[in-house]
Amino acid sequence: MLSNITIGQYFPGNSILHRLDPRVKVLLLFFFLIEIFLFSNAVAYGIFSAVTFALMLLSGVPLRMLLRSLKPLWWIILFTFVIHLFSNPGTPIAQFLLFTVTWEGLRMGCFISLRLVLLILMSSLLTFTTSPLKLTDALESLLSPFRRFGLPAHELAMMMTIALRFIPTLIEETDKIMKAQQSRGADFTTGNVMKRLRNMVPILVPLFLSAFRRADELAMAMEARCYRGGVGRTQMKSLKTGAIDYLAIGGFILLTASLIGVKVLA
Repeated sequence: MLSNITIGQYFPGNSILHRLDPRVKVLLLFFFLIEIFLFSNAVAYGIFSAVTFALMLLSGVPLRMLLRSLKPLWWIILFTFVIHLFSNPGTPIAQFLLFTVTWEGLRMGCFISLRLVLLILMSSLLTFTTSPLKLTDALESLLSPFRRFGLPAHELAMMMTIALRFIPTLIEETDKIMKAQQSRGADFTTGNVMKRLRNMVPILVPLFLSAFRRADELAMAMEARCYRGGVGRTQMKSLKTGAIDYLAIGGFILLTASLIGVKVLA
């Protein structure tokens, strides 16, 4: 189960998505996710699905690795589908005890579940095709206009990237601790909910100790390199927007225009 969690992982490559300016990728992802919530008809979701699948192929990341990011959250997707399936009134399809399945519930359940799948896949594409260093520079650059309002852009971007970077490390550490405890006879799969929660204590205690130790080592390493925040810092490789980025922006504008046209004609 833990090996299926791909949040924060980076897949090295030289695809079109890898070469895009990370600032452009973050902004386009942000507006793409907004449009997923704004447009809710079948044609629009068909376009969203086609665009997402095309980007998955262009990324150069193995499809199995991308689809693996859905496994840890499949139960949330299924639960969301079932809730909408039985809670929306409308034309009945079937009756299960006190619950009625309707066409409207089936339609809404499919739309909401597909929306979650698209959100997960597009977010995974960003982390798979953007290194943590570039993601930090992109977030700092995008947040820099808010410095005049007192927002610490560099520190905030650094914290977000460090947190994202250490997710795979903590997952690997958790897997090692679980295997070590299971070799000593620990059981994490049987018993009621309270018993399983109590059995998690031998995992959480060493995991927290390991996380605090890593944080202390990271802080000492940053101090040893005279890190003093973002004041006066420069970048060895500054971010530059090229022709491929403008093509991506133009493609997104065409996509938005197509979605608006579909909504107007519907």
